[in-house]
Amino acid sequence: MKSKIFTLLRICAVFLTLTAFSIPAFSQEEHAEHTEGAEKKFEPGEVVLEHIADSHSLHIIGHIHLPLPVIVYTDKGLEMFSSGKLAHEAGEHEAEAAGVYKGNYNYKLVNDKVKIVNEAGEIDDAATSKLYDFSITRNVVSMWMSIAFLLIIFLSVSSAYKKRQGKAPKGLQSFMEPIILFVRDDIARPNIGYKYQRFMPLLLTVFFFIWINNLIGLVPFFPGGANLTGNIAVTLVLSVITLIVVNLNGNKHYWQHVFVPADVPVWIWPLWWVIELVGIISKPFALMIRLFANITAGHIIVLSLISLIFVFQSFAIAPISVAFVVFMDVLELLVAALQAFIFTLLTALFIGTAIEEHHH
Repeated sequence: MKSKIFTLLRICAVFLTLTAFSIPAFSQEEHAEHTEGAEKKFEPGEVVLEHIADSHSLHIIGHIHLPLPVIVYTDKGLEMFSSGKLAHEAGEHEAEAAGVYKGNYNYKLVNDKVKIVNEAGEIDDAATSKLYDFSITRNVVSMWMSIAFLLIIFLSVSSAYKKRQGKAPKGLQSFMEPIILFVRDDIARPNIGYKYQRFMPLLLTVFFFIWINNLIGLVPFFPGGANLTGNIAVTLVLSVITLIVVNLNGNKHYWQHVFVPADVPVWIWPLWWVIELVGIISKPFALMIRLFANITAGHIIVLSLISLIFVFQSFAIAPISVAFVVFMDVLELLVAALQAFIFTLLTALFIGTAIEEHHH
């Protein structure tokens, strides 16, 4: 902890944090000065929401953005074009045609959402309601990167096990083996029982997918920074997978407990069914909200602390702000692993209760 290397790493972390978040903040103020001719008050809420929300472009550095493909389906068919043809920062005093792409309809980005507008630049709600957006956004790109990263890791580790059968682990294999054994011995076995091997691929995939995406989200510069596991659509899909796996694997004792409970009067059964069905849905719902809320809250806190420098418009507050940001980043490293562990643990627990054999 007192080594020169660790001190250098702390300095680099502070520098990267400042450069990653200060540049967009300053660019927002510069944009306001050029468009309105006057200095616009810094709004931390706008900066925070911009960073935690999804986007149709990847921020590289400074004013450089990498446009992503926009794929929309309307009643006139499928259309694909670059998001670079849409203005991200179109002000109300700009020309009416600014930031509008003319295809089958006139498309425009409004709050980073693709909308259909008329010739006057006003949103056409009727046409927009028939628009289905399948665009490749920043979160999609981040998810693809994490999937590629997972495939590279596990395929290389699997290959190492085949080539070094019976030998001590080496390299990446020696790093991954304790984590895999942890998921097996401390999560799967105690909560699922002797049938745990059937569900190990699911538990390992969920654990590493959440953990790696949490870590990628903590990197404040390209290619990181995406709030993937803080997107409720992603956590919804993960929780629905848990819901399906649990209930498809539920044995007769599990369903008997739900619909024909022993030692419960028959006249209470209708109320019992409602309570049990609510419980079936509420378990994965709790998984969804817990992961979404914890990851999003961490991003908001870090961004809010950085925003204090620009709210007070003084670098005198920078040492305090950066100190708290570094502390929060270290804490978020723990939260990243903890949330992956909790989601996997509860998934194993729910599976274990569904496949548990009846005990007299």
